[in-house]
Amino acid sequence: MKHIYTYGGQYAQRHLTVGCILRNKAAGKRMTQVTAFDAEEAAAAAEAQIDTLTIGTDTVRDIRAAAPHIFITAAQSMREHVTEDDALGGAIKAMTDGADAIYTPRSLTHIERIAREGISVQGHSGLFPARASQFGGLRTVGKTAQEALELLDYFRQLESAGAYSVEVECVAEEALAEISKHSNLVTVTIGAGSFGDIILSYMSDLSGDTKNPPRHARAFGDVGSIRKQLWAERARALQGYRAAVMDGSFPDTATTVFMPPAELERLREGLDKLQPVHR
Repeated sequence: MKHIYTYGGQYAQRHLTVGCILRNKAAGKRMTQVTAFDAEEAAAAAEAQIDTLTIGTDTVRDIRAAAPHIFITAAQSMREHVTEDDALGGAIKAMTDGADAIYTPRSLTHIERIAREGISVQGHSGLFPARASQFGGLRTVGKTAQEALELLDYFRQLESAGAYSVEVECVAEEALAEISKHSNLVTVTIGAGSFGDIILSYMSDLSGDTKNPPRHARAFGDVGSIRKQLWAERARALQGYRAAVMDGSFPDTATTVFMPPAELERLREGLDKLQPVHR
């Protein structure tokens, strides 16, 4: 366990720091990362000894409280923090709330602006799903030597901008294996084969909770079937509840509180003495 002070000035402990991650990369020690959309998922990941989490910037406080020691990257989405000022302000807030690093899919100038404030920043390369039209659709990037070289060039631009890490999405395995030899960036990979320093999976994909998972995903559980059973059981309970209310069997004597008979009689006597209400 590493002792740190957070960006917000709070004493804390972490299983991993950026320094640890860089040393693991140098030693060839592979790490894991999953998404967590709420505190329950984060706590489950921490209990399973997942190394790092990637989460939304709006959930940092809750997830940090649920998983106090895990390394967290707070991800700025394509639909938020549009300007450089917005991105920097959002990054500082997320770090103050308890994040350890910031992910942004935006431009190099955004990354540079955040990194200048001493914040560990992760960029994005390979396929951008939100820009899939520019790639000719959802496809693997880096299947040609030219595209692989372009990826390496972008890696170097990210490093120059101050990034310590990059998410690599849907890239040919051999391309990443070769260009990684020429870059110091920590690679967080999804759909890019087995050569990433940190292997990322979506919680819903790996737990079997995605109806039509992407090709690069693999289910290690069957939460989807359990969720269907839960839905069916909830529906059965609701239907039973409605039927019982309609036929008068609920509420029943077991779920109702009654007055002592003597008190009920006193109440009735008192009510009889009241003046009638004229409406």
